[in-house]
Amino acid sequence: MAASSHLTILSLKSGTTFRPTASCSTVNPIPSPLITTAFKKQMMGFLAASVVAAAAPLEANATRIEYFATVSEPSCELNFVRSGLGYCDVVVGSGDPVPFAQLINIHYTARFGDGVVFDSTYKRARPLTMRLGVGKVIKGLDQGILGGGGVPPMQVGGKRKLHIPPHLAYGPEPAGCFSGDCNIPANATLVYDVNFVNVYSGNRNTMHDP
Repeated sequence: MAASSHLTILSLKSGTTFRPTASCSTVNPIPSPLITTAFKKQMMGFLAASVVAAAAPLEANATRIEYFATVSEPSCELNFVRSGLGYCDVVVGSGDPVPFAQLINIHYTARFGDGVVFDSTYKRARPLTMRLGVGKVIKGLDQGILGGGGVPPMQVGGKRKLHIPPHLAYGPEPAGCFSGDCNIPANATLVYDVNFVNVYSGNRNTMHDP
């Protein structure tokens, strides 16, 4: 850096009067109390901005680490039933079983067969409200959460891993498409980590018949 390019920080004390130099003769003198107050405010603003700028990357990294740590469930040995669905319980819930055709809240992380995450409720910081048994979700989730065909129903508080083959997922058609870009390719095998949070409190008291 050239000798003429340097930064000098002046510490202004109460009672010090600013006097213009030849290079800034157009600046009007300011009473010393105003100088001190303005200088302090500028310095406080500078320090606050510096703290925010320094903290922002750390907060972002912490959020990312927390997200991946939250959705990483322990592995378990899959049981495959006749439909081709694989399932295993990481945690067997102790609450009510999944009700047929009623709304429930779940958290999930969805991956492709190679482990790449393509969707997660944890990233959105809220569970998904869904209705099972009435064709509102893919067949693999219906069977894997509600139960049937050799799969027991999940219970509130339970965590289950599901291995869903293409014919129980989205089949030969790509899914999640927007403007020509598709989130899920055709014939994709999907792996879900499902956490059955609770039964939705807004359900009606009457149950729908299967």
